[in-house]
Amino acid sequence: MYELKIKRIYDEYEESDGMRILVDGLWPRGSSKEKAHLDLGDKEISPTTTLRKAFNHEIDKYEDFRKQYRQELAENPHTQDFLKMVFNHLEKQPVTLLYGAKDRLHNQAVVLKEYIMEEM
Repeated sequence: MYELKIKRIYDEYEESDGMRILVDGLWPRGSSKEKAHLDLGDKEISPTTTLRKAFNHEIDKYEDFRKQYRQELAENPHTQDFLKMVFNHLEKQPVTLLYGAKDRLHNQAVVLKEYIMEEM
């Protein structure tokens, strides 16, 4: 099994990224589709607009955001298909979850990676 990674969409593309999946609900400002080297953009797996706005990338709200986003993932009918797709690709190549947030430690990609790893 290959590595599951997370990376800012603004970071330099690397061949070792493998399959690149944007997991933001909104297109990251200032990023072009050409520079992003996306294989997939999956808005259905991103946090709801209500949750995203409530979090507003404020670190003191992160734990609550994390819990609520995990609950959304558990209840989202798309999650199981997304997990199967990621698992299938990880058998062949690395998978990189891309996000636009400035904070590398407190964002939905961190929570999603954690969720995926627990489901493996």
